[in-house]
Amino acid sequence: MSDKPEWFAAKRYGIGSSLPIAWQGWAVLIGFMVAITAATALIAYSRLAYFSVVGTLVALFLLICARTTRGGWRWRWGDPD
Repeated sequence: MSDKPEWFAAKRYGIGSSLPIAWQGWAVLIGFMVAITAATALIAYSRLAYFSVVGTLVALFLLICARTTRGGWRWRWGDPD
């Protein structure tokens, strides 16, 4: 077992993460969805603020996914790992 946390499964085809495989992954995913939904309140004030917050949240979520995916992010052709 590695020291690196594994919260998300790797996609079978392509690059990236699939569904969460640990409770921490589900917590991150649900927290991301709640934060994006809450950020919609900013649209009434400033679109720039909304897009800045959403862009930051997406970048942070992708970084977490990339660092906690089992086997890391790499191109996969469907062969079982």
